[in-house]
Amino acid sequence: MSYKFLGMEMPLMSILVGGALSAWGVAAYVISDMASATALIPTIMGTPIAVMGSAAAQMPSRRKLFMHIAVVFGLLCALGGLRLPMILMNGDSSNILIISHALLLVLGGVYTYACVQSFRWARKNGMLDS
Repeated sequence: MSYKFLGMEMPLMSILVGGALSAWGVAAYVISDMASATALIPTIMGTPIAVMGSAAAQMPSRRKLFMHIAVVFGLLCALGGLRLPMILMNGDSSNILIISHALLLVLGGVYTYACVQSFRWARKNGMLDS
């Protein structure tokens, strides 16, 4: 028995969230005619989330470690996405920038929330060491 969020165990959710961020980062870089390396920030944040999710799925004995590392990147995504209101108020920002920050904020925020709930569930059910 393990915690599920939206019907998914957390390693799978990590792989999907990290993969979505990584794919968007590469797409944003290509769409922007490779004008700015900062378009790759979602990829830079998403790749470790996906890798840690995959590692957690492959090595259940180290799952706690890998998922804690992944949630740090999820939190960094959410914090980076907090620039979205400033970007929207600026008014002259590109759609790519807006979408990137929205994805960082929403996916990073929801992912971090799900991870915290997972950690709370594991603690309550005696799955984590004290």
